[in-house]
Amino acid sequence: MNEFERALELKEETVLNRRFFHQNAECGVHMPKAVEYVTAKLREYGLAPRALGEGVTATLGHGGPVLLLRADMDALPMPEESGLPFACPTGTEAHACGHDCHAAMLLTAARMLREREQDLRGTVKFMFQPGEETFEGSRNMIDAGILGDPVPEAALAFHTGPGKLPVGLVMYNDATTMMFSTDIFRIDIRGRGGHGAYPHTAVDPINIGVHIHLGLQELIARESDPQKSTLLTVGHFEAGSTANIIPDTAILEGTIRTNDREARDKLLRRIKELSGGIAAAYGGQAECVIVRGVPPLVCDGQVVREMVGYIREMEIPGFAEYRGIASSASEDFALVAERVPTAFIYLASGFADERGDAPAHNPKVMFNEDVLPVGAACLTHCAIRWLEERGK
Repeated sequence: MNEFERALELKEETVLNRRFFHQNAECGVHMPKAVEYVTAKLREYGLAPRALGEGVTATLGHGGPVLLLRADMDALPMPEESGLPFACPTGTEAHACGHDCHAAMLLTAARMLREREQDLRGTVKFMFQPGEETFEGSRNMIDAGILGDPVPEAALAFHTGPGKLPVGLVMYNDATTMMFSTDIFRIDIRGRGGHGAYPHTAVDPINIGVHIHLGLQELIARESDPQKSTLLTVGHFEAGSTANIIPDTAILEGTIRTNDREARDKLLRRIKELSGGIAAAYGGQAECVIVRGVPPLVCDGQVVREMVGYIREMEIPGFAEYRGIASSASEDFALVAERVPTAFIYLASGFADERGDAPAHNPKVMFNEDVLPVGAACLTHCAIRWLEERGK
């Protein structure tokens, strides 16, 4: 029996695990229900889990080499409109990005690897992390020591992809940036309030904010290398309380995304310089605070090709592959990929009918549960084969 056949036998349990996470969705870095559930399941499967930061880890096998398998567990702060009988009932959390699937797949992989532990020619390290959507979870577990003792030599993670794409399609990038960086900025503008009838006696922070907004667009149009992708979005502009009063302050908040580390560093520097300079030109002040998020996700080509090769070996029904996928979305597993040779691979989880109409992060999105045994089998088989090749 191969790993996919065993994963099919365990599909019902994997589905139940997925639906627990889905119905009990939690957001952010503190996820007590998910941590308790994962810990209990891993113990049931014969592992010895432990809390690490706000997540859970465990190991199987012994000695080197060491492979890290990761799943995120968090949901999004939004209502769910899927109509599913196991939908999250709170109206404020929803698994609209598939992380419930990821956690369930890794739990089943842990069970399957425990059953095959005597065949492991090295160590598998598990990383069940919170807070991917807030870009806190990987950093939290890295700070707590997930990349040490034992030190992983490679890392692997899968992400489900809803929509119309059929289960069996594997999407990867072994050559270029796979996902963009993301950073959040906030610009606090201080002017001098006054009467709308006497603007010459005031320093208008709204006017400053408008010019800063326009200036920020020029960072993309005039200063960014057109051979590199850069995005800048101001999503929050707040000032004033009534029509005839010039306020004291204004706020701009937004994000930048790039597929290049140097372009990212330049934009972060220039946002501060430009906002302060424009504010000074109009008689005000601006302080720019940047919350560094995550770098671009660049996978290790060799590790990706090895993992995709192992997936091919299982002859999963409907298997197809797409090489060169790239996205302007971001992924906090990039923080691991900066430090460890990494493969990050998408598994299609779509439907051909109307259930595939909604994309990820939409309140109506649905994920095809047929992807669950595929993901569990891929995690298990890739781990066994990678350790087998490295452990020779």
